[in-house]
Amino acid sequence: KITELPKGLTVNGDLDLRDTPIAKLPEGLTVGGDLDLRDTPIAKLPEGLTVGGSLDLAVTPITKLPEGLTVKGSLYLSKTDITELPEGLTVGGKLDLSGTPITKLPEGLTFNGGLDLSGSNITELPKNLTVGGGLYLYNTKITKLPEGLTFNGDLNLGYTKITELPEGLTVGGSLYLYNTKITKLPGGLTVGGDLNLRDTPIAKLPEGLTVGGEIIGFK
Repeated sequence: KITELPKGLTVNGDLDLRDTPIAKLPEGLTVGGDLDLRDTPIAKLPEGLTVGGSLDLAVTPITKLPEGLTVKGSLYLSKTDITELPEGLTVGGKLDLSGTPITKLPEGLTFNGGLDLSGSNITELPKNLTVGGGLYLYNTKITKLPEGLTFNGDLNLGYTKITELPEGLTVGGSLYLYNTKITKLPGGLTVGGDLNLRDTPIAKLPEGLTVGGEIIGFK
């Protein structure tokens, strides 16, 4: 199996190194497509790395990302020990931080895709967070949503300690509130998909509620 790559390597397409013993990437590496590093011993990425597609670092010993990292596709960090993200991180697609010990995100983050923090140690979200897709906070320590939050897909808050939602909240996809302590929904709530209220204490629906799909679990 491959253990080393040459300096200044340029790969116009995908580079698949998963399940290899390679432990270090060369300086000047450029990958035009996807870079798959799942289940490798790589613990550090070179400075100035640009990936034209998606970067998959799931189940690697990586704990820190380099400054100026650009990933034009999705970035997968699921089940790693990463605890923070660098300033200026650019992710064109989805950011997957599920099952990580990360507790906070830097301000000013923008993702064209979704943001998956389910099962992580996140405790709060930064103000004015913009997420192009869904926001998945299932089974986290989140207790409230920040001001200026913008997202276009699903919102999953299942198994969190969140107790209220902001007024005028608009969810483009489905809203999952199952197994939460939320007692009432805000006025002007708009949900484009389903509204899942299973195992919540909500006994009354607010005026002006708009749900594009089904209401699940309301008695």
